[in-house]
Amino acid sequence: MSYKRILLKISGEQLAGKFDGGIDAELAGWLADEVKQVMATGTQVVIVVGGGNFARGAQLAGHGIKRVTADQIGMLGTLMNALALNDIFEFKDLESRCLSNIYAEQLAEPFVHRLAEKHLKKGRVVIVAGGIGRPYLTTDTAAVSLALELSCEIVLKATKVDGVFDHDPETHPEAIKFNELSGEEAVSNPNIRVMDKAAMGLALEHSLPIIVFDAMKPGNILAASKGEPAGTKITPVA
Repeated sequence: MSYKRILLKISGEQLAGKFDGGIDAELAGWLADEVKQVMATGTQVVIVVGGGNFARGAQLAGHGIKRVTADQIGMLGTLMNALALNDIFEFKDLESRCLSNIYAEQLAEPFVHRLAEKHLKKGRVVIVAGGIGRPYLTTDTAAVSLALELSCEIVLKATKVDGVFDHDPETHPEAIKFNELSGEEAVSNPNIRVMDKAAMGLALEHSLPIIVFDAMKPGNILAASKGEPAGTKITPVA
């Protein structure tokens, strides 16, 4: 059973690929090919990108930089990622549009609900920049909010590991992976930090499932979009 419409959340660090910062164009091209497979099944795709490969608001704040300004700088990082991703997708013959939640009309179309719907129904990938357009909200929270606004059936949250574990698998080799997890446990368990708690709480409140998975594993995005086993599925109820 393929989902009709999905939202894929990708971090800036993942887009940096083999580099310490910036964008790995080769990896982005590979990602376009993976998304093409999903589009070929008839599933519509919304992508929300982070900006951590350029700037992180929470880390910039301080020493004279206001938190609001720091978060705005982070939003600009997401816009740079979205613009690059849009060009690379088009180069790979994957029709897409970059829509921005911050005012940047010389660079991208403004995010307007009806415009996003129009692009999706025409078979285009919609890449959203600028998070939710407001400070103090992460791009994870923006991803869930936008998924709800655009009637996406599921959020696919890409991470460095293939799912949710009871402890950080990078520091605890014995960590146990959850194949499925209730939203209540994902929010309440302090050891689960793969996604912003506010984002998971919003998804739980509106019964929106989330799959936490390794999007850089070949075929994983397609599998997740078809409802096949991939990573960890966080369900609204136990």
